[in-house]
Amino acid sequence: MDVVQIIAKCIIFLFGLFLIGVGFLMLFKPLRALSILRKAGSTNFINYAEITIRMIPAAALVIYADFSRFPEVYKLFGSFMIGTSLVLYFVPRKLHHTYALKAAEILKPIYVQLIAPISMLFGSLVIYSVL
Repeated sequence: MDVVQIIAKCIIFLFGLFLIGVGFLMLFKPLRALSILRKAGSTNFINYAEITIRMIPAAALVIYADFSRFPEVYKLFGSFMIGTSLVLYFVPRKLHHTYALKAAEILKPIYVQLIAPISMLFGSLVIYSVL
């Protein structure tokens, strides 16, 4: 394993921690989580920063795939994240923001709390797969 794979592994580990943290936010502060969701695509900076930042763990998943416990899943999920990010670069920002607002309206706080364990479980699996 060279330096690039080690960096990718660290990024993936941090991504797993992020997902676990988001799960806790969703569980204990669902209104705050919905507030953050409503901001998606709200400004050019937030829109393009969000899309660009999500490509970092996506690329790490692809780079580290062959060293993980689930190489096919890592390649598929990382590629999917990269592909959807590239598509979002071309989706009008206002459409992205409108979608986020509608999603936040549909997702009541209790629903956010109910799905929070999924984020925590997924984050745990992401970490497990690189250890």
